[in-house]
Amino acid sequence: MKQQYKSYDESCAFLEACVEKYPDLISIENIGNTWEGRPIMLATISLHVAYAHLKPALLYTGTIHAREWIGHELAVEFIDYLLSNYNKNPEILETLTENTLYIVPCLNPDGFVYSQRHFSFWRKNRRDNGDGTFGVDLNRNFSEGYRKSTQTNSNVYSGPHPFSEPETQAIKKFVDEHENITIALDYHSQGNVFFPAHKFNHESEIEGTDLNTLCANMNYHINKITGRKYGINRGKPPTKLISGSGREYYYSKGILAVVVEVGTRNIPDYIQNMSESVNENLPALLYALGEAKNYSKIAPKRIKNFQLLSFDANSCELKWDYDNNTNVYFEIYKNLNNKKACNASSLIGTTCNKFFKDENLKSGTMYFYYIRAVDKLTKISSPFPPKVKLKTLLAEDEFSRTIFPHKNDVGYVSEKSPEANHGHFGVNSLKIGVSESRGISYGVMTFDLSSIPKNAIILETKISLYPLNRVSAKIEKYGEWSINIIDQDTIPNIRDFEQVHNAKRIKTIGQSIPSEKLTQGIWSHWDANEFENKMIQEELKHKKITFKISGPTELPLGRDSQIMVFDIGYGNQGGGLHYRPSLDIKYTVPPTEIAIPLGNSMTIAPDGIHTEEMACGFNKDDEKIYAYMSFDLSSLPNPDEVVITEAWLEVYNDSTVKKKLDIRYNIEFVDLEEFSYHDIKERDRIEFIGYEVSSAELGVKKRHHFIFDQYSRLALEEKQRKGEEAKFIIKPTSVFSRNHIIKWANSGKNATQLKIKYINRRKFPLPSPVNLKTKIENKLIKITWDKVEDNDLKGYYVVRNRWHPPRNPFDGVKLYAGLDNYTFDNFGSTKMDKYFAIFTYDNVPNYSQPSIIEYKKK
Repeated sequence: MKQQYKSYDESCAFLEACVEKYPDLISIENIGNTWEGRPIMLATISLHVAYAHLKPALLYTGTIHAREWIGHELAVEFIDYLLSNYNKNPEILETLTENTLYIVPCLNPDGFVYSQRHFSFWRKNRRDNGDGTFGVDLNRNFSEGYRKSTQTNSNVYSGPHPFSEPETQAIKKFVDEHENITIALDYHSQGNVFFPAHKFNHESEIEGTDLNTLCANMNYHINKITGRKYGINRGKPPTKLISGSGREYYYSKGILAVVVEVGTRNIPDYIQNMSESVNENLPALLYALGEAKNYSKIAPKRIKNFQLLSFDANSCELKWDYDNNTNVYFEIYKNLNNKKACNASSLIGTTCNKFFKDENLKSGTMYFYYIRAVDKLTKISSPFPPKVKLKTLLAEDEFSRTIFPHKNDVGYVSEKSPEANHGHFGVNSLKIGVSESRGISYGVMTFDLSSIPKNAIILETKISLYPLNRVSAKIEKYGEWSINIIDQDTIPNIRDFEQVHNAKRIKTIGQSIPSEKLTQGIWSHWDANEFENKMIQEELKHKKITFKISGPTELPLGRDSQIMVFDIGYGNQGGGLHYRPSLDIKYTVPPTEIAIPLGNSMTIAPDGIHTEEMACGFNKDDEKIYAYMSFDLSSLPNPDEVVITEAWLEVYNDSTVKKKLDIRYNIEFVDLEEFSYHDIKERDRIEFIGYEVSSAELGVKKRHHFIFDQYSRLALEEKQRKGEEAKFIIKPTSVFSRNHIIKWANSGKNATQLKIKYINRRKFPLPSPVNLKTKIENKLIKITWDKVEDNDLKGYYVVRNRWHPPRNPFDGVKLYAGLDNYTFDNFGSTKMDKYFAIFTYDNVPNYSQPSIIEYKKK
């Protein structure tokens, strides 16, 4: 065996020594004996350990698979870390005061010893199967989802029946007898990924946000130590899920259960890799131990009906239900990506109300919101309700497209399998990087850009891929994965490795992602900068764009693979539409500029209205004089299909200003049908246009621009919608000056004009679908609705949410987008209540209000 790693005998001796040294902190017990008679040792650690069973607890199990030594090694180090530092580190002291740790360093002692002494990559225990084979995969021998198998020589042989093995019997008995366990972490290798528990239905569970957030917060602590990010991946649809594991058994008992896969080799270089894996996981484990109390009977209740109340381009309002309790407050968290930490870094609000408004959001952007209740006195937190996800509306001048590649246009090519590359497209996944068996492998994706105008001005671009599996990325901190725009003229056949390999690169998009941050089960995004957006804009003339995804191209000596696997959503191993690669583009279009000539103009003075001139200032009696002007907006197109992006009044000063007086002039909307001097003087002010101009400025230059702000542009659009003129006055400020008049040009080449820039863009969404129905067809839920008859209809968007009616097209699992008026809930369960929402959308897209149907299990 490798000398740096501890043997099973050494860890048992270590536990006994700890009890002697820290009798008030740790106790040990044998929870059962193996086939070969070895004790299965469990340590209990807590302040005043005699009362440990009265506290909420975390269960740690390690090395259930013999060759995965990290579980055993990390357990010993974590025990030493807690005991050596509890009186120096207040966080450890507080954690052990409030929580208990039950820790089994090695749940498979026989297999572990066999792996260390004889065959390093032995996985199972050492049961004599009676047919010349040995061993049962203990992590397939639990009862939940157990699948009986007869291939005793298989590495995943599940045993003759559930709990047939003394090791699984021992941990089952312990868990069944300790109802204070709220969290269970089962440590494995390899992959640097968290696998939260599941219930074999591929639907979200009420604890789903708890599981993902627990992992995300542990990830936060891991990242602080080494910069590494672990994946968080619950698994594929039911037929692909691991069955008979301890994780699912613990979860069936109401325990938050997670498998943690550490490192990229079962038995890595200790100094270079294993010690790093241990060090990054210690603070993550301490955090998880401290969370045990938040999922116990003493924690506040979970918040109910957390959902979106309203939203627009720059804000949203959330609401929730909770029993009246003056002893709790609520913490709200916000993230820009799924499965991210909910801690001080993402806390955006603390309130005792049951609603919260978040402002200053970015248009057309995805946000993820979380909430939990907190006891004011104990600071113990509640579990999380299901998260709320939304995408803010687009700004008034923006459009967006989410484009998916056609199945024939997405795949990968490998150096050593040219004859098979054609079959790598539109099926299951992308395998990108390098391996001994495949050689170099590149991903290729072509996106159809024909739905985006050729003159579009691209504002933002995001390319998204869903990492499906990183087990074949076997080298720590080695290699980066990048996405490049490829010159399409140099790659006529995207299935030809040599053409892809030698294709001319136009530009790399965003930042390359190193292996330690390419996280399984969490979307990876490549965001274009301004220059890269211009490069993508150039490709609009081709009506399509091709990307090449590259990983490392060489392997170190003795290593056989550095391959990342990404889902493409097609094929029987793909996750469906929800997991397809996407190209998200936000853009605008060049505006049309028009100049609207001055309509009516006049001077409104105490002595009457003068139509032959447009002047303002003060008369000889220090009374204000106003200049009036109006503009006919009928030359603008249909107000429901026009957005004014810029507007300004261009005004020419006809007067010669000689006096150095501190008088300022501004322009203001007025809203009067008929008016007199008194009406103007006593008017209700609507809004100033731009900023005032001073007398000094009038003496320096003649032409002045009063620029509309957003509120004024909206007021202008409202005038247009109502078919009204836009009316303004120019007035002096309240500083009096006797007999001072400024004249403004109202005729000729310098006459005042209203300049407007606008784009054609539909403002209002289409009607919502009606007559929603559900039925079971071919063992799937089929959702149908009546067609919406409108020439601007581009499709229907269908989303599923188990917990609340989706008020936003992105708050749930996307099931369909297209013109059919039906879809199926693929991968969903017919035995669970849920909500379906259907939205119509146009080419902006504007989404309608949702039409919602609640499905009740049969």
